[in-house]
Amino acid sequence: MRQFERGGSGGFRRDFGPREMHKATCAECGQECEVPFKPQEGRPVYCKDCYAKKKRF
Repeated sequence: MRQFERGGSGGFRRDFGPREMHKATCAECGQECEVPFKPQEGRPVYCKDCYAKKKRF
């Protein structure tokens, strides 16, 4: 049976357990990072810091 938790925005979110992380290299700074999806060739991947900077603009 799946666990359900009350989310901060008043909705519910499912608890699927830990996510599988994949190693990647940030397209912006070149730092190795881990992402919760399988990177695809030809599509840029950004580390947490670079993604936050890009998201602001």
